[in-house]
Amino acid sequence: MCYVRGVNETASTPSTRLGRAFWMLCTMEMWERLAYYGMRVVVPIYIMQADEPGGLHFSSAEKGTIYAWWFVFQSILPTFTGGFADRYGYKQTIAFSVTLKVLGYVLMATQRTYWGFFLGTMILATGTAQFKPGIQGSLAQHLDDNNASKGWGVFYWLVNVGAMIGPPLAGILRGWGWGWVFYGCAAIVSLNYLMLFTYTEKAPEVRDQRGFLEVFWVTLVNFFQPRLLVFLLIMSGFWLMMYQLWDLHPNFLTDWVYSGDIAETFSLPELWTEERPRGLLVKQENMLNLNAALIVILVIPISIAVAKMRTLAAMLGGMVVATGGIIVAGITQNGWIFLCGVVLFSLGEMLTGPKKNEYLGKIAPPDKKGQYLGYVNIPVGVGGFIGSLMAGALYGEYGEKAVLAQKYLAEHTDRLDQLGHTWDGELETLAEAVGADRETAFDTLMEVLGKSGQETTDLLWTTYQPYQVWYWFAAIGVVSTIALFLYNRAARNWPEMNK
Repeated sequence: MCYVRGVNETASTPSTRLGRAFWMLCTMEMWERLAYYGMRVVVPIYIMQADEPGGLHFSSAEKGTIYAWWFVFQSILPTFTGGFADRYGYKQTIAFSVTLKVLGYVLMATQRTYWGFFLGTMILATGTAQFKPGIQGSLAQHLDDNNASKGWGVFYWLVNVGAMIGPPLAGILRGWGWGWVFYGCAAIVSLNYLMLFTYTEKAPEVRDQRGFLEVFWVTLVNFFQPRLLVFLLIMSGFWLMMYQLWDLHPNFLTDWVYSGDIAETFSLPELWTEERPRGLLVKQENMLNLNAALIVILVIPISIAVAKMRTLAAMLGGMVVATGGIIVAGITQNGWIFLCGVVLFSLGEMLTGPKKNEYLGKIAPPDKKGQYLGYVNIPVGVGGFIGSLMAGALYGEYGEKAVLAQKYLAEHTDRLDQLGHTWDGELETLAEAVGADRETAFDTLMEVLGKSGQETTDLLWTTYQPYQVWYWFAAIGVVSTIALFLYNRAARNWPEMNK
């Protein structure tokens, strides 16, 4: 109920009210995440899907390299540049980051060469890396001990709301042409220029007067702490596995998973489906969006449920469940089973997420807790970098349907004899040997075999077992879980650990 404070009410009464600036900053973050996650879940198709009209048709290895450096610029860069938001001002940092993001989206829309598109993604990643310190630093100014817990909870919930709305919106824009996806994201994120005028930034009590190089050097020197490095290495393995759900599964879904019965069961609208050689399927971004929807619905009650749970128990449980989700989602062609895997993966993410910062704070020495928490994004960057390169190499040779169609033409038909060609076993010479590039290989195989799209897909699935690619990532998840368990046992001997 709204009321006006009376003259006899003390002005110092603690309040959990969240002010105007807080809501404006949350709105800015939601715009930014809506654009980013919408683009991120469809861009794997644009980059490398062999049969995607209007796509770039880069190889899996080329996509892996783009994503690897994307992770470095976006997740590791803020660790060493986040202090610049404190030094030069949060609004200035946000404005600068939005400019970089708009430029990145525009370049991704217009550049069709590998290096041109690579430049666009790196500029976008740099802008994203600068956006978070500006937003979160400004939010921290407008929260205090009375409302901080509530404020950060609302903030992260709204982040996932944006992440949930983005993919179906990107799917709609994609139906009008790929340029619309990137220009649409640029337009959405540019709304934050206007949002900067909707609130007043508080002047810091003490302005950091250190120079650019000094800020960077202090952050770098403090990074080399043995127990911190070991923990970050362990979590890098976990995030290596986790991010492949969002980065590799778009292509895996499009290549292998049949979701026509899901589209029929729910009578999904045309905007949510697409016609492929195997029939009418649910767009992959809408299948994966179950992850964001579950987080929006369940993250708060699950966070409450595990609030009193031992930190390590929650994290280990989450890592086990998430690893199981990766396996279930990766070993099937059945859309319903895939969605079950996404449910498991999402539950694991929600069990691990609320506890990772808490655990990092516990293992940190008392005088270095803030420093340790400042490095929380490094495992994402390191794991994403290595995982993207792995995915590019593994999927390009053992999982991509277009490449496997070329292999089948060479190994199981008389295509080479008909053309008078030989094949030396190298992927680089495969297209010339079978007379079909990646873009036309699957259609060529269907024609040669006289089979339907689904029959040909089933044949390739049985012959080459592309699902085995996911065993590598699941194995890394298992190793990381065991390593974290052993790490915690060693940590029990540290006097500062509060068990």
